[in-house]
Amino acid sequence: MDANTQANHAPLAARYFDGQSSRLYHVTLSVRDGVAVLAGDVERSCPLGELHVSERSSHAVRKVSFPDGAYLEIADQTAFNALLHDTGHRDGWVVRLQQSWRGALLATVATVLALWLSYQYLLPVVAKGIAYAIPQSVERQLGQGVLDILDQHVFAASKLDTARQQALRSQFARLSTPGDSTPEHRIVFRKSKIGPNAFALPSGDIVLTDEMVELLPDDVAIMGVLAHELGHLQQRHLTRRIIQTSAVGAGAALLFGDVSTLVATVPPLLLDLKYSRDVERDADDYAITMLRQNGIALEHLAQVFVALGKLEQGTPYLSSHPASAERIERIRAAQR
Repeated sequence: MDANTQANHAPLAARYFDGQSSRLYHVTLSVRDGVAVLAGDVERSCPLGELHVSERSSHAVRKVSFPDGAYLEIADQTAFNALLHDTGHRDGWVVRLQQSWRGALLATVATVLALWLSYQYLLPVVAKGIAYAIPQSVERQLGQGVLDILDQHVFAASKLDTARQQALRSQFARLSTPGDSTPEHRIVFRKSKIGPNAFALPSGDIVLTDEMVELLPDDVAIMGVLAHELGHLQQRHLTRRIIQTSAVGAGAALLFGDVSTLVATVPPLLLDLKYSRDVERDADDYAITMLRQNGIALEHLAQVFVALGKLEQGTPYLSSHPASAERIERIRAAQR
């Protein structure tokens, strides 16, 4: 409380607790010459500057605390607020923001901006650091069983004959890879219910569908696809996505509470779309480097996206990837 202004108010009824016991004392509070004066079951006085007033709330009773731990509870908030006003007391800036719709709007905008900046710049860096700190044995466990689940719901056994599968594996194994080490990997073939696709799992499995093999113009283009997926493994993209999406999902759950599982799930999905588009470009760059290193013309990789671009737009495979035309332009620019 502030003693800068003298107040002339009728004494306010209050409940007094000495801070040492649960006993209730009925008192009145008045202000005289910058001093709070209690009368009734307890008589005491204290300079206003030594008292602490609790924050204003719509429903809670406000408290006035004394330096020795004793405190008052005042039920008549209207009269008490008038007394505070006349003594020059001002609520803290946080309380004033809470009481102002403009302040609440400003705080909301600032919070959203801080969350967005953290997602854009901080979270990817943290997720990358965590992903590279995780032992590969643990990372492999993340992918265990995923292929089994996909086999139950999405894939069937490959129709490519064993010799054809082994020829593609051997051709890829002969290629040198960028960097000092090559991620452990295994190329597996599956027939897909959702069309051409290829992806890498944290387990080290690179899945290539029969439909993708049939779609591409030649085996060298298939090498470009496999190089792209090896880039995902080398940079631990899926592990980073799992970490980042989990963090965003946890944050969404905190923000939305238990409004609904769907509402809490949508934000991480939308945000993860942007992240997946970025890492696709990174994997393209890895494939470009690998093909160059092996003397393979980048046009073979460009033809992968020429073929994919002819598929129906808006399919699940294409929606989270950069547009094929954009990728073709980047690859051909790197060729020049």
